[in-house]
Amino acid sequence: MQSGTQNGPVTKMVWVGRVLGDLTVLFMLFDGGVKVLKPAPAVEGTVQVGYPVSLVQPIGIVALICAILYAIPRTSNLGAILLTGYLGGATAIQVRLEDRWFLFPVVIGMLIWAGIYFRDARLRALIPLS
Repeated sequence: MQSGTQNGPVTKMVWVGRVLGDLTVLFMLFDGGVKVLKPAPAVEGTVQVGYPVSLVQPIGIVALICAILYAIPRTSNLGAILLTGYLGGATAIQVRLEDRWFLFPVVIGMLIWAGIYFRDARLRALIPLS
């Protein structure tokens, strides 16, 4: 095992990545779960942005599958890619509606990738920010 001084910053980065990843997974599980359960506010919100009621649950199922894939270490990169597409769609809808909250899904997407970036040395090597 490496000494604490060499391993310290890496360990902190990994923990930051885990926390970011866990927070985004919790948010996406909540988002998808609400859509699957179909309470009135979720249905109204989805219909308000132009989707039929019949798509509320399928959209929630897609969000849950993507979040679960992201939560599993072996499939987290695939989950991040799929969540990027999901959140890109959410961003596009909000921009089309001129909703000032359009940056919210962008920020969630950035947190998803930051989580992987801090946890995975391979991604840091591929995209060195220093």
